[in-house]
Amino acid sequence: MPIRLKKLIGTVLLVALVVIYSLLATAVAVARLGDSGPVVHLLFFLISGLLWILPAMLLIKWMMISPKG
Repeated sequence: MPIRLKKLIGTVLLVALVVIYSLLATAVAVARLGDSGPVVHLLFFLISGLLWILPAMLLIKWMMISPKG
């Protein structure tokens, strides 16, 4: 697969990941954190704000691997 095509696919998937992840994190926060205190909110948003980086790193690493040949 040409590197330009991989970067295009990866960019589209990265944007989709961020949109879907943010919607899911917001839905979980609304459903579960309504009666929680500010410390629980801080911890939830700190952890969920950093957690999306793991799949994004894998996707970016895949985008950067050049085809053999």
